[in-house]
Amino acid sequence: MQIANIYQKFLDITKHLDGLAPLALRLYLAPVLIQAGYNKLSHFDDTVAWFGNPEWGLGLPMPELMTGLAVGAELVGGGLLVVGLATRLVAIPLMITMLVAAFTVHIKNGWLAISDPSSWLANEQVTSAAEKLAAAKSILQEHGNYDWLTSSGNFVILNNGIEFAITYFIMLLALFALGGGRYTSLDYILAKKNQLV
Repeated sequence: MQIANIYQKFLDITKHLDGLAPLALRLYLAPVLIQAGYNKLSHFDDTVAWFGNPEWGLGLPMPELMTGLAVGAELVGGGLLVVGLATRLVAIPLMITMLVAAFTVHIKNGWLAISDPSSWLANEQVTSAAEKLAAAKSILQEHGNYDWLTSSGNFVILNNGIEFAITYFIMLLALFALGGGRYTSLDYILAKKNQLV
């Protein structure tokens, strides 16, 4: 019984920290989403062409509308995540955006975002990338300033799989379930002001 009481006191104390996880999710996702929206907006015509073209693009219907919806969801949604306003509502179009990205752009490349042939998730595309990366490094070591070229990090081959889009989807799903977070979001402050919390 004593252990149960101690554990309950621990839970009572830590419940005041339950806003930290949603805050961390919001602050991690917001710049990622805002940057993605900004990139689409900055290259709006190119994005529309890519969204709409069935031969070398995604072949989505109404590409202008789809681009506008993606830009709006990512820019406005990312901004609202920063302050934690309408978090659950904003998570919905962002989750849809991540699913569209995962299953129209990334799924053909498998799971991995970066080619890692040692991964148990490596597909044929990833395993064949190791030989290409080794050849590229060899050429750069022989004909380039390899030390300078790698001074900011190692060379990798982007596989562009669904890893990031699905990870972001799961993070958004958590925000949909948790909300913006206790003490750390405008959602909480407004609800508290209206005595709904």
